[in-house]
Amino acid sequence: MTEPVTGPARRRLIRAGLGAAAAALAGCAADSGPARRLRLATGPRGGPYNAFGLALARAAADTGSGLEIVPVDTAASVDNLSRLDEGSVDLALATADVAEDAVLGREPFPRPAAVTALARVYVNYTHLVVPAAGPVHAVPDLAGRPVAAGAAGSGVQVVAGRILRAAGLTGTGAGPAPADVRLLGLAESADALRTGAVAAFFWSGGVPTPALTELARALPLRFLALDGHVGPLRELHGPVYTAVTLPAGAYGLTAPVGTLGVGNYLLARDTVPADAASALLRVVSDRWRDLLRDVTAGVRLEPRFAISTGKVPLHPGAAAHYRSVYG
Repeated sequence: MTEPVTGPARRRLIRAGLGAAAAALAGCAADSGPARRLRLATGPRGGPYNAFGLALARAAADTGSGLEIVPVDTAASVDNLSRLDEGSVDLALATADVAEDAVLGREPFPRPAAVTALARVYVNYTHLVVPAAGPVHAVPDLAGRPVAAGAAGSGVQVVAGRILRAAGLTGTGAGPAPADVRLLGLAESADALRTGAVAAFFWSGGVPTPALTELARALPLRFLALDGHVGPLRELHGPVYTAVTLPAGAYGLTAPVGTLGVGNYLLARDTVPADAASALLRVVSDRWRDLLRDVTAGVRLEPRFAISTGKVPLHPGAAAHYRSVYG
């Protein structure tokens, strides 16, 4: 995960947001009234986004941030961006690829969404899971087979669809039989693999994901290499995708497995006050261990990567925060 941090364009963006943000911060610094309430679109109950959202709500309360974070259960990334754009929530978590689609008005979003970034908080690892004793050894082997490709409205659905499309398994044009895609969440996917209802499932999350660790104890698993898809997907969708590695030892793996990584962004409507955005980022910076404990093991929230949010513009309050902290 050694990616370029920022370039001149991002530094100019940060400087551009400072004037408006500084004025807002100055006007609100002395406000000691009731906690400001911000609704955060997370994901399905029990999932990693939901865990992060609950941890963030606790941290905001415990640190006396002046913020009340209210986690909202959702279907995850696509759903979250739609809610953020329409204004039914103030904050959201989403994968980088879906966030860029929203900002650029690409399918499934009908127009550019009013979305800004507060931080890139951690990286998802794409898992393609099959039974170790099964016939599937590579993505092309999924042709004609039932595959769980994430819940409807999730970031998993997006990345799984792009991998299958790149492999020619979506039924467009001549080629192999398409994969039989089932839209299932993580728990349903694990049950379906255990019972043989699907031959494989996709998951995008931290390492190790507890549900996969539990599944591996009951059913020997094989994790398929996906790093060969990084280049083609970057050509089509830009640098939101990176090459990462499932480490040996995770899920009982005896050797590392190369796969596809995609960042997760903490996002906000641009109407969120600058002082609230800055206060929230102070919580994230101070309590990152608590925020990631139930999401992904062994990962540090790297401040140097926090502003690497690609084509998603930084919120003015975030720009002011990073400028004040890192110069």
